[in-house]
Amino acid sequence: MLDIFKEIREDLQVLEKELHRVIEHQDPFLNQTSSHLLDAGGKRLRPAFAFLSAKFYNYKLKSVLPLAVALELIHMASLVHDDVVDSAMTRRGVPTVKANWGNRVSMHVGDLIFAKSLIMIAQYQKTPLVAQVLSQISVKMCEGEMQQISSVYQSQQSVKDYLYRVQHKTALLIAASCQLGAVACGASKEIYLPLRRYGYQIGMAFQITDDVLDMGADQKKLGKPIGGDLRQGIITLPVVYALKKSPDRKRLIELIEKTNKTEAEVSEAIDLISKCGGIDYANQVVERYIVKAKNELNYLPNIPAKQTLLIIADFIKYRKF
Repeated sequence: MLDIFKEIREDLQVLEKELHRVIEHQDPFLNQTSSHLLDAGGKRLRPAFAFLSAKFYNYKLKSVLPLAVALELIHMASLVHDDVVDSAMTRRGVPTVKANWGNRVSMHVGDLIFAKSLIMIAQYQKTPLVAQVLSQISVKMCEGEMQQISSVYQSQQSVKDYLYRVQHKTALLIAASCQLGAVACGASKEIYLPLRRYGYQIGMAFQITDDVLDMGADQKKLGKPIGGDLRQGIITLPVVYALKKSPDRKRLIELIEKTNKTEAEVSEAIDLISKCGGIDYANQVVERYIVKAKNELNYLPNIPAKQTLLIIADFIKYRKF
């Protein structure tokens, strides 16, 4: 990722220092727990999109840095909460906050991190669109998570149901990252709306790819166990397709709806999904979103950041982690 982001490498280094400064707390326990996920690293994809989008108009690091920090904190808070809901023990190759300190601490840590993001957002009083967009999307992220929780282990789900969750949980925040990076530097709608649409398409592709990787990536590279969605009863796009097309549909339904699966059953389900073309279908959908994302860049001026956004689109499609 650093090679892709070479144009903003120094800015990402500043971001990392600022994240640690904002997260730092005088209380040793609060400091340790709230910085745990931050110390584990991450792609910093949302801040990177904000920096690159800001390049399209009057770029100033100080103008976009608080936004970039807020975006990563919102994302981090959602991950801490997700790990409680999913009973996840590892993320980014290290134990989760839940694994180390339990559910009660994790929920409060997630709340603390999110509250820190509000402090950063408050710096944009002269640019009210920042707070408007991020507050709306924070609500939608919760709606997406609740829809997912209410539908676990339910095999009767449509592509529309799945795409709703992807849109709310992932795509909208990435879209906001691309939009608001430009907004923070004073860009007009002619610039920030195509960027928002690009981010939305990329966000959809990113999450679908993530769900595909959950069925066959290198576990060490992915940083968490393979087959996690199936174990938790989360119905992703390859599963939706397979439940319609698989000749072994009855057996697949049994496996999907079983709340306590063995490793052999998880492997069997992945095999059935793959054999009937579920993973290939999901990859085709990713390709369509990538094409749409690239098309949105045609509305933007030809600057180095535009080429970087094109490269990122291809990276999303071929990534292995």
